[in-house]
Amino acid sequence: MDFSLGGLIQFGYLVIALVFTLTFHEAAHAFVAYYLGDPTAKLRGRLSLNPIRHLDLVGSVVFLITQSIGWGKPVPVNPANFKHPVRDNALTALAGPVSNFLLSFLMALIWRYFGGYLHPILLLFVQMIFHVSIFLGIFNLFPFPPLDGSKILGLFLPSRLHRKYEIFLYSGTKYFIAIILIDVFILERLIGFSIFGFVMSYLHDIVSSVLLLGT
Repeated sequence: MDFSLGGLIQFGYLVIALVFTLTFHEAAHAFVAYYLGDPTAKLRGRLSLNPIRHLDLVGSVVFLITQSIGWGKPVPVNPANFKHPVRDNALTALAGPVSNFLLSFLMALIWRYFGGYLHPILLLFVQMIFHVSIFLGIFNLFPFPPLDGSKILGLFLPSRLHRKYEIFLYSGTKYFIAIILIDVFILERLIGFSIFGFVMSYLHDIVSSVLLLGT
């Protein structure tokens, strides 16, 4: 991390962008779950744009360390309230990453068509949201709990594997966090780069190019 004044200011924008995109991401989960018939998130105050309700301490710290990997507090969902539990649970999970890509596309439009009229500070904020939202959307599509991709995965598994899948969702988070920490603090020193960071940067470049091209 750059501890110069400019570096600290940019880091501050990164934190603000993270809070903004995480809030948007988690609120999208809550909204889609409620729309599909599950009021659990709404009853627990998660159908909200209040960032405090959505921030996950571990996920936020990991993002601030890696500046590319992170997650919010999982939105509570009760699949029993859905008409089609497996499908609707997957759609609820998918809502988060989709919201991130839509938010990034909106920021790309503002950047391209209004960037020349914006104050440099505001333009930097728009750019930060654009990039952070892409990172968040891509990362959450990986099929590891507690990420959204792990819930989307259930849509493609045969029913005979659903019991093992539920165990995977329940117990897999601690292993995933351990893998992330090993990747960031050990592998990066051994091989010179983070594997997750490399994959995320590669996918980010592809998605950002597509979104900017689409504007």
